[in-house]
Amino acid sequence: FSGVLAEDVLRALLELQDTLAATTAWAPGAGRNVTLQDVCYAPLNPAEPGVGDCAVSSVTQYFQNNGSRLALTAWQQDGKDQGTVDWHDHLIYCV
Repeated sequence: FSGVLAEDVLRALLELQDTLAATTAWAPGAGRNVTLQDVCYAPLNPAEPGVGDCAVSSVTQYFQNNGSRLALTAWQQDGKDQGTVDWHDHLIYCV
């Protein structure tokens, strides 16, 4: 895996998403600061969305937008084949 699917790029993307989720902007028309929850698409909780309700279309969603899940490894045995699986294997399985 290289390019946009390199682990360091995925970690940078997670950081960017966290930064954007915490961003606020002054909306003169509303007379208040607005946040991601005010403008995101939240189909499962449209009335009172929280940041976690916002639909995210990103490769990091395969890891629930969580750096700890990206770092997970597991021991796996499949017949005679055995070894450690990591985020590469998880992404291949999901896609």
